[in-house]
Amino acid sequence: MPKNKGKGGKNRRRGKNDNEASKRELVFKEEGQEYAQVTKMLGNGRLEAQCFDGVRRLAHIRGALRKKVWINQGDIILLSLREYQDDKADVIQRYNPDEARQLKQYGELPDNTKVNENETFAGEEEDEVDFEFEIDE
Repeated sequence: MPKNKGKGGKNRRRGKNDNEASKRELVFKEEGQEYAQVTKMLGNGRLEAQCFDGVRRLAHIRGALRKKVWINQGDIILLSLREYQDDKADVIQRYNPDEARQLKQYGELPDNTKVNENETFAGEEEDEVDFEFEIDE
């Protein structure tokens, strides 16, 4: 009987340890880039984002981020603007809530920005639903 070569089985489904993500250094915007907040997920690797320069843009999640980084509504992201299309942009990076708070402290983001403080890990609280049944005997 051939042995399983690491595909399938229960261990495959276990999540990766994302310790590296918490230790990465904060990336600030450069020329041709803008911070934005996700307003609507459109599917197909695209989303609608409200940029902090006041423009609402259609953004495309680039391939390197697409499967690795999950982007949700309300997330703060870094967009690369297109010179030839002002209404479209590409997502370079997603900031986690801690990084977004740091950007706010450095004055990179406007003070009225709402950062998802209650966001822990997306989908964590939905898995555990407790039902209590009272059975009359």
